[in-house]
Amino acid sequence: MVAALCGASPLSRLPAGAKVLFQGDSITDGGRGRTSDPNHILGHGYAFIIAARDGADRPSLRTEFINRGVSGNTVLDLRKRWKADMLDLAPDVLSILIGANDSGKSVDPVLFETTLDALISDAKAARPSLRVVLCEPFLAPDGPAIRKSPGRVERMKALQVACRRLAEKHKTAFVPLQRVFDDAATRAPWTHWIWDGVHPTAAGHQLIAEAWARAEEPAAGR
Repeated sequence: MVAALCGASPLSRLPAGAKVLFQGDSITDGGRGRTSDPNHILGHGYAFIIAARDGADRPSLRTEFINRGVSGNTVLDLRKRWKADMLDLAPDVLSILIGANDSGKSVDPVLFETTLDALISDAKAARPSLRVVLCEPFLAPDGPAIRKSPGRVERMKALQVACRRLAEKHKTAFVPLQRVFDDAATRAPWTHWIWDGVHPTAAGHQLIAEAWARAEEPAAGR
């Protein structure tokens, strides 16, 4: 289990002009634009919600939010573009949500873990002061996208365990999204939060944004 002793939330005490980078697959991509158009560059998901809230609450800090989620990506795809889409961007905060496609495409859990481990290590080596937020990948128990890939839910559980281990190893903030959605499903049907078993609705993205904002990086000295 990820340790409970925590420090600051991901966006606290950031200097003015800090960069926050969101990395992942389609859940992060959110249909983002590939131009500099500020109306579309962050997509229509949780990254947009987080940036909107922070920009409204703390406009004087001019925090720069960058979305580099790519639809369809696995952690192996993330590795191929890590230099251009992470290292070269030199963020102050790195948020990673990956695993939905890995579960669907049967990426080996050991390969998933070792690859993600190396990516986080490379990021921290390049940016020693980097704050990392590791988001737990999640699924609904059923849905059209789940039924297309038998065994997907079971495979996801192994990836979730891997993410928890890596959060412990690297002392990152951890966002327990499977629990967030499991709890939400006691208040409304799964399809209210995740429409096809994989991709969140607008309400689901709001849950992710709220959970992300509650995440805390481990206290110094742990």
